[in-house]
Formats: sequence, structure tokens, C-alpha cells
Amino acid sequence: MTGNEIVSETSTKTTAGEDILGRVEEMQRGLDGSYRDEIVEAIYQDAEAITRKVVRTSETASYPWDQKLDRIVTSRIWGLPFMALLLGVVFWITISGANVPSSLLAEGLFWLGARGVELFEWLGMPWWVTGFIWHGVYRGLAWVIAVMLPPMAIFFPIFTILEDLGYLPRVAFNVDALFKKAGAHGKQALTMSMGLGCNAAGVVACRVIDSPRERLIAILTNNFMPCNGRWPTLIILATLFVAAAFPPAFAAMAAAGSLVLIVLIGAATTLLVSAVLSRSFLRGEASSFTLELPPYRRPSILRVLYTSLIDRTIFVLWRAVVMAVPAGGVIWLLSNIHAGGQSLTVWVSQWLEPVGRAIGLDGVILLAYIIAIPANEIVVPTIIMAYTGAGMMIELDTMAELQHLLVNQQGWTLLTAVCLMLFSLLHNPCSTTMWTVYRETKSVKWTVVSGLMPLAIAFLLLFIVAQTAYWVMGLAGW
Repeated sequence: MTGNEIVSETSTKTTAGEDILGRVEEMQRGLDGSYRDEIVEAIYQDAEAITRKVVRTSETASYPWDQKLDRIVTSRIWGLPFMALLLGVVFWITISGANVPSSLLAEGLFWLGARGVELFEWLGMPWWVTGFIWHGVYRGLAWVIAVMLPPMAIFFPIFTILEDLGYLPRVAFNVDALFKKAGAHGKQALTMSMGLGCNAAGVVACRVIDSPRERLIAILTNNFMPCNGRWPTLIILATLFVAAAFPPAFAAMAAAGSLVLIVLIGAATTLLVSAVLSRSFLRGEASSFTLELPPYRRPSILRVLYTSLIDRTIFVLWRAVVMAVPAGGVIWLLSNIHAGGQSLTVWVSQWLEPVGRAIGLDGVILLAYIIAIPANEIVVPTIIMAYTGAGMMIELDTMAELQHLLVNQQGWTLLTAVCLMLFSLLHNPCSTTMWTVYRETKSVKWTVVSGLMPLAIAFLLLFIVAQTAYWVMGLAGW
């Protein structure tokens, strides 16, 4: 290397360094305080400029396919719509794919339960022992497994594939600006996505956020993403009340659209609550982080199967099973213990009736959600059990029978459906999620807050919606 080349190389390095230092000093004199992002951008621009001097490319060379794809999925115009469309496709695959396995699994588990009842009767067990164990504890357990396992076995592998593929960091990139304005962390978008499968898994995923303050915000707001335990209720309401208002050709599309809308409402609520927390109880500056988008890569099948089925599906299902065991027993006891000629289910639901009507629901719905704190999957069968007076959780054979029970016999309206969908989205997390919150935060205070805060928000919003609707209907003479 000649002396002139050494001087030239040194001059190039000095020029690049002075350029970066000059930009730093200029940004430090600025008032926007965003110079960290500008520093990183300047470094990458200089690196790209140096690379162009070293690496020769053809004048007619086109962008690689991954850069072309990133121009769409990270676009300010198309990035978020693409994300919403992909979310809708994932929902459609999960819901459609889980219907048949859930039905088959339920039939098999309930068949096994019926054989257990026959065995206990043959052994001469007292009726209350048979009822408590098989009609209560076991039936509640079977319902949770049948409802949770198939959707998780579909959703979590899809989620893991997107994670392995390299798309999830691009989701964080698309919404980082929104979370930064809310005083939260951009990686919270990843934990929210995980919460769509299970909020307990979403809370665990908050470990990817380094800042303790922003991690706590993500933990406290993950509940606003509807997990698969809430989907049965949301799907039934979307089918009975939303899809029914459209022609058959557009019914399925309308139902799926309403579910995406619910998710968007949950995301908006997450941002709003995060902003309030970051400016009040958890005040602080949003931390900056440099997100270098990884290259797209082929997912590893073994890793996808292990991570999605073992680390996520089995882990979450086991916690839900443990929590669901006492719930089934409580449901059976409330339905089979009578006082004054009525079951405890009737007494409690009547006591809750005024509160339920004030927020557009009724006492039976509130009772079902109280009983379903261990597992949201049992909300619908508990409601059916209470309305029909059955002594155990049951399922109607067709949607027409369910519509007749809810609309014709119990007087459910579109207002009931809207309020119930909002309540299902915003109410307190299940006991599995709350236990996970405690395990992650090691704080009783924040665990209590994680349960009461969304419940208070749900009651306040539903009260405003219901009372406004009652006032409008009163003015219209309905």
C-alpha cells in the first residue's frame, strides 16, 4: 500500500467520523430530543455509502426480493393494512380449522365422562359424588380442553412460523411510533400478538422488554387482547347477531370483520391505557431501542413444533386445566344446591340482575363470568345451563336452538350482543393469567391491579354505552 493510499483511506475514515460527530452536535443542539434515532440512521447511511464504494453492482441490478417485500410490509401506507389482513387470515384459519377437532374432542371426552358415570352408578356411589366428580369437575375440565387445545395447536404454530420467518420484528417496526407516543415499548406489539393465543403466554413474552417500567405496562395491558378462551363467546355473538344481518354470501365475511374490529378496539384500548399509565402511576420516558430487521429465513420445523406445542400449547393448557378443575365443581354445586325452592344459581343471578341490566347485560351473564374466572372457555355453557335450569353444563345441538334460547326466550338484543362482546374483550383476566402476572412481577399489588383495572374499565364503558342506548330508545319510544 502506497503512502497516498494510506492518506486517502485515513482521510475517508476521518471524513465519515467527522460527518457523524457533526450530525451528533447538530442534533444535540436541537429541541426534539430524538437524536439517538438520528445517530443510528447516520451510522447506517455512512455504512451504506462505504459499501457502495467497495462493492460493485450492475447498473441494472434490481432490489432483492426481500427488500421488495419489505417495501410493502413496512410501508407507512400498506404496512398496517397488510398486518390487519394477515391477522384476519390467521383468525380464519384458526377458527375454521379448530371447529371440527374441537367437536370431535368434546364428543370423545364427554363419551368418556358418560362411561365414568355408568361406572360410579354400577359401584353404587351416592348421586352427589357421581354428579360432583363427573358432571361437575370432569365436565368442566373436558370443556376447557376441547375448546382450548385445537385453537392453540393451530394458532401457536402459525405464530411461531411468523416469528421464525422474521415477520414479527416488522410488526414491531410498524407500530413502534404508536407505542412510543403512548410512552410504551415497541416490542409490546409482539407480546400483544402472543396474547391473541393466550394472555398468560403474552405476559410471559413480556420478558423481551428490558425496561422494568415498560415491561410492567405491557403486562398490565396484555389482557385487552382477546385470547382463545374468549373466542367461543365472540364467535357465537358474531354469528347470531352480526352475520345474521347480512346476506348469506357475505355472512362469514361480516362475522370475521367484526372479530378483527374487536381486536382493533383491544389494540386501541391497550395504547390508551398504556399512555395513561406511563403519564401517571408508571411515569417515565419511553426507552429507545435499535431494531435491526432480520433477514427472512426458512422456519425450522422442529423448532416450530417444539416451541409452539411444548413451550406454549402444553404449558398454557396445563395451567388452564389446573384452574378449571375447581370451576367445574363450583358450577355443579351452585346448580344442585337448593334453598327456598330455587338453586343457588337462580338466587345469585337474581341478586346480580340490577347490576347486569345497568350495563346492558343480565345477572346470568355476570354470574357466568364470575364462575369462569378460572377459564373463560366455560362462559357459554354456563349461561346455557343457567337459562335452561340444567344441573350441569350442556351444549345445544344447533345455532338455531341457541338463537331461540337467547333471543326468543331470554330477550337478547343487538345491544346485549354489543355489550357482551365489549365485556368479553375488556373484563378481568382469568386466574391463569393473574397467577402468571404474579409470577412475573412478584407483586401482589400489581397482580390485583391487573385484575381490577380492566374490570373497572369494562363496567364504566358498558354503563355509558347501555345508558346512552336506553336514553335513545326512550326518546324514540322503543
